[in-house]
Amino acid sequence: MQHSYESLDRQGGFARVGLLRPLRSRDFRMLWTGQTVSLVGDGIFLIAMAWTAFQLWNSPASLSTVGIAMTIPTIACLLLGGAVSDRFDRRRVMIASDAVRAVAVSAIAALELTGHLNFAAFALLVAFYGAATAFFTPAFESIVPSIVPQEDLAQANSLDQFVRPGALRLVGPALGGVMVASTGSGGAFAIDAVTFLVSMAAVAAIRPVVPAGDVAASTGAAIADGFRFVRRHAWIWATLLSAAIAYLAFLGPTEALVPFLVRNDLHASATALGLVFAAGGIGAIVAAFAIGQRGQPRRDITFMYVCWTLATVAVAGYGLGRNVVQLMVACLVFNALETAGTIVWATIKQRHVPGALLGRVSSLDWLISIGLLPVSYGLTAPVATVLGARTTLVGAAVIGSAVTFSALFVPGVRDVEARGPRASALRGSQG
Repeated sequence: MQHSYESLDRQGGFARVGLLRPLRSRDFRMLWTGQTVSLVGDGIFLIAMAWTAFQLWNSPASLSTVGIAMTIPTIACLLLGGAVSDRFDRRRVMIASDAVRAVAVSAIAALELTGHLNFAAFALLVAFYGAATAFFTPAFESIVPSIVPQEDLAQANSLDQFVRPGALRLVGPALGGVMVASTGSGGAFAIDAVTFLVSMAAVAAIRPVVPAGDVAASTGAAIADGFRFVRRHAWIWATLLSAAIAYLAFLGPTEALVPFLVRNDLHASATALGLVFAAGGIGAIVAAFAIGQRGQPRRDITFMYVCWTLATVAVAGYGLGRNVVQLMVACLVFNALETAGTIVWATIKQRHVPGALLGRVSSLDWLISIGLLPVSYGLTAPVATVLGARTTLVGAAVIGSAVTFSALFVPGVRDVEARGPRASALRGSQG
């Protein structure tokens, strides 16, 4: 006997498990069906990308260079992506982004399978992938409040962070590690390309979403409106600024040096790297389920900053870990705490930012937060050469956690905890 989602939309069904309440929305079910498949593919891509980068150039600078190639186009296109997502049908923006990424990953797969992939071509195709992501992310974040009731937003974001790490950091990397170890990275890239087609089909099935509020006269005017809104609210700009500095300190080292340690210091396999990432997925899933059942904490800004501070402290575990199991524990703790803070942050934005501005604020969130990420990647290799990979990771944890926690005490950051979401959004749209 087949069970439908509609059969759960009764007393004792979705309502009993808070994490599942957003699935009462048919469009949200379609969105997350496609996203779940696509995120599994993205997890496969993470392992294949790291292993391919080191095969083409076995150096700490290898994955840093690929990271720069991906993030610079993302950063360059984020403002445009946010403005476009607020001015046009967000479904079409997401479909176009998926299409570009499917073509880029397919090209990598074809070149790898035919033995013609070189490092320059790999970096170039990854750059196209990054540019397309800049359009998908703000469109996705801003479409959720338009298809999910406000009272279910915390649960929708928890479900997001439940599915995302499960697919991206658990199932995907585990499959990716096995595939790369057994058949090579070409087949893994090909599977990821297919998952983008599934995502496109699911998004196309969502009903059209009309942009909320007045549409700006031009893309430039839309971007300027987003900047003005962020500048007026300390809880936004202080969070984004602290995130930019903290990510500068720790994100490049973790992304580039953890795979390097697994391969070159621990002499482990691609499967071991997949297990490290998968442990992070488990931690994120547990945190997402807990927040989904509990709901948004009352002192949400304070809760978020404490979680992010402790998560950054956990980065030191990568540098201190002496075997794969210890790296798995560090990854689990980091991702659990990071996920809890991220769920709360996403809900704060959706409740306190007017819907007509949400795409632009989300794009500014990404832009300012990761704006220094290429610099982080660029500094990782020379710093690790001088200090060593392990010392670099411990130092990154100390600096990143100090910056994150200090932002909590910026005047005005915690004011939003005392305001209702509707009143805050109204004041923000008028101010």
